[in-house]
Amino acid sequence: MLILPPVLGVVGLLVAAVIYGVVKRYPAGEGLVTEIAAAIHEGAMVFMRREYSILAAFALVLTVLLFIGFRSWHTPLAFVTGALCSAIAGYVGMYAATKANVRTTVAARDQGQAAALSVAFYGGSIMGLVVASMGLLGLGGLYLLFGANPEHAEAIHGFGMGASTVALFSRVGGGIFTKSADVGADLVGKVEAGIPEDDPRNPGVIADNVGDNVGDVAGMGSDIFESYCGSMIATIAIASTMGLAALEVLGGDRGQLMFAPLALASVGLICSILGILLVKVASARSPEVALRMGTIGATILFILAAYVLINSLGIGASVWLCVVCGAVGGIVIGLVTEYYTGGKPVREIAKGGETGPATVMIAGLATGMESVVIPVLVIAGIIFTTSSLLPEGAGVYGVGIAAVGMLSTVGITMAIDAYGPVADNAGGIAEMAGLGPETRAITDGLDEVGNTTAAIGKGFAIGAAGLAALAIIAAYIETVSHHVAGFALNISDPEVLTGMFLGAIFPFLVSALTMRAVGDAAFDMIKEIRRQFREIPGLMEGTAKPDSGRCVDIATQAALRKMVLPGTLAVAAPVVVGFGIGPAALGGMLGGALICCVLLALTMANAGGAWDNAKKYIEKGNLGGKGSPVHKAAVVGDTVGDPFKDTSGPAMNILINVMAIVSLVIAPLLA
Repeated sequence: MLILPPVLGVVGLLVAAVIYGVVKRYPAGEGLVTEIAAAIHEGAMVFMRREYSILAAFALVLTVLLFIGFRSWHTPLAFVTGALCSAIAGYVGMYAATKANVRTTVAARDQGQAAALSVAFYGGSIMGLVVASMGLLGLGGLYLLFGANPEHAEAIHGFGMGASTVALFSRVGGGIFTKSADVGADLVGKVEAGIPEDDPRNPGVIADNVGDNVGDVAGMGSDIFESYCGSMIATIAIASTMGLAALEVLGGDRGQLMFAPLALASVGLICSILGILLVKVASARSPEVALRMGTIGATILFILAAYVLINSLGIGASVWLCVVCGAVGGIVIGLVTEYYTGGKPVREIAKGGETGPATVMIAGLATGMESVVIPVLVIAGIIFTTSSLLPEGAGVYGVGIAAVGMLSTVGITMAIDAYGPVADNAGGIAEMAGLGPETRAITDGLDEVGNTTAAIGKGFAIGAAGLAALAIIAAYIETVSHHVAGFALNISDPEVLTGMFLGAIFPFLVSALTMRAVGDAAFDMIKEIRRQFREIPGLMEGTAKPDSGRCVDIATQAALRKMVLPGTLAVAAPVVVGFGIGPAALGGMLGGALICCVLLALTMANAGGAWDNAKKYIEKGNLGGKGSPVHKAAVVGDTVGDPFKDTSGPAMNILINVMAIVSLVIAPLLA
């Protein structure tokens, strides 16, 4: 069965290629539509190439350091493989998304809602399948090479470090790009000039649409990829160091327990493909119903298949219950996120606009803080339940398996999340090309559902990252304990307490760096857009074209310049604390960072999503509609919420996973 994960990884890539062929068969339009789509595609590709060139230099330095530290090619090879798999997944997924956006627009104009939904969802499905398939292909291949041997299993930790490094740069860089463009375009276009969103006269609109792809497709894909792989790596590491007593109770075969995460993810890929087909079958219904049927259907299929798989591996049924806890927990976190970013709290935030921007801000922050409660209770419940289901000494394996269960259907989860930016781009292209209210009504409907799915995806990503990071931290403790007899993290130990407070610093510091980066870049963007409105004759009248390339360049340079420091901090901090103070302090630092990262990420993501949808609620004609004082107040909230939900909030997921996986990689050296 060891050959199954890489083989299924190849199968998943083939299915993604077939879906891409289906997307390409849809017409891409002509004239202005094609010209706009080409500008978005080219801007996204240029940014990715420049970002990856910086990332390649950073990765080369880390590869050399790993080779010097381990004096072996195993871990450096795994690191390079993880980085390449993550980079390929992000690049291919975004390439496909920038081809699907214009075809969604043309399908909405010529064939109606069902066809447009199919194209947009197919565009997102390619991203989802490539993420899952590259994870299975890369990690499964390394496991075949040397991971199945418990003595060499530590080498595959490098795969997670490579994936996390790419994810951090992609998420932070893409987030800075997309939000600097979005904030600049909105403040000058909608608030100052009073022109509609995605108006072709606005020089920042193309950069805004490019940002949707580099931030919410490539960035989100890398984010989910590293949590997906990190959960499997952590569970393999825990099983490889598990005590004999716990091993006996769980089935007695260490190899089967180590292989179980890869086997579950393999089954999850099959269920994701079936979920994608289910969405296609239901595409004649409303977009919301079709997408939900695919997500829940894939999860139910996975739970049933996991039961058969675990029994066939000879592992105890309690492990299957841990899988169920993770899979159900992911759905609950997504539904709670949907409520806070699309339910009653959104209408209350919109109503706050009647008394100005200040009350919009207060209501949004309160919503974000309140939204933390249930997801954290769910995560705590998963930890407590899975630890209780398994015998003493094996509880942390249950946490890892729960994380794998939550992430195994990542193919369909990521597909639905990436659908959102494709639908958003389709609406932007329709507006810029002047395709009329009928086309825009269809694309707006798809975009509205996409906003909800994106918000759910962010909530899911945070929960998954938190659970995956916890599993990696548990693997770190087990790995150090395997080398140092009696090692434990005791909260009364001054080193552990020192580490906890040090760890709590980093989420706030990285949030400040990324928020300030968006603000600085948006400042430059606003000045440039104002300059063009002022100096280009006929621009506001629609008789001249804006210089969109200049805005894309400003966002690109800001993102590439500002993403390096957060990335360096995340990678260097565990090394400095681990070697400078000790492994106990490093363990405490991971614990402090984990708690603060999860809480900050949920607050920022849900507050930002709620502000965004409050603005859209008003734009539908409620509380005065577009252009009213209430609308202008809501735009201010949405502008602040943009870097909350798409830059700083998502950066927390990556931050804790990077710190945790780097700690796991260097654990043998610390010992």
